[in-house]
Amino acid sequence: MNMRKKWKWIFIAPAALTGMLILVALVGAIGGEIVKYLWNWLMPPLFGWHTVTFWQALGLLALCRILFGSHVFRNHSRRRTSEERDKFRQGMRDRFGFHPSTPQPGANAAP
Repeated sequence: MNMRKKWKWIFIAPAALTGMLILVALVGAIGGEIVKYLWNWLMPPLFGWHTVTFWQALGLLALCRILFGSHVFRNHSRRRTSEERDKFRQGMRDRFGFHPSTPQPGANAAP
């Protein structure tokens, strides 16, 4: 890597990191305010629960994120091949004892 490109990254990397941190803080603040307003609008009149502060709402948002997960970082680029799907299905059939029944001769014949 030549010296010019190296200096370029020395200035770009901290700026990009700072921008991402500001974006995360902004999204967290907006999310916390939205949760606070929705909670305080719905829960006290409906169930008689107490109102929450911004920090409590941010904690609720974090708790929901932990409990219900986030699909942001999942890799959706890998798809299963038909052979992998068939192997998985066969493993489930073997594991849980489900095997398609073989038709009995004359079972579909009219009486």
